[in-house]
Amino acid sequence: MSDTINPSAGGSASRPADTALTGQTGAGTAPETRGRTTIADSVVEKIAGMATREVPGIHSLGSGMARTLGAVTDKVPGGRANVTRGVKVEVGERQAAVDLDVVVEYGVAIVDIAADVRTSVITAVERMTGLEVVEVNITVDDVHLPDEEDEEVGDGRVQ
Repeated sequence: MSDTINPSAGGSASRPADTALTGQTGAGTAPETRGRTTIADSVVEKIAGMATREVPGIHSLGSGMARTLGAVTDKVPGGRANVTRGVKVEVGERQAAVDLDVVVEYGVAIVDIAADVRTSVITAVERMTGLEVVEVNITVDDVHLPDEEDEEVGDGRVQ
């Protein structure tokens, strides 16, 4: 009885029988069959948030309360802007769905900007993650008027 795998039976070299490999292995095996990649929801949220902010005519993301809390958080020393504010996603094994809350600039056509946002988000998420984006739902929460100041927390009377 032999301790080696027969090369004509699929093995390419002599190996002890107790270390036989299962499945396809070796240089000819496709990399995608050699493990599993999991993409966290927060990764897709960041990608979608950045892609949305790059569209001209988008003033900010998030509903009124989220923007107010975000303005407070942004003022904290060492804090940084939250790119996922106003972005919610559901990520499966092969697909993702994105929900966005946006504030648009006054004067832009909302239908056109929604189409541009969908295109930008779908392109970015699919290119960077390989996930199929099945839907991008957009809620326009507000219109930013030119004479309105951004919602920021006042500095107070004393500096």
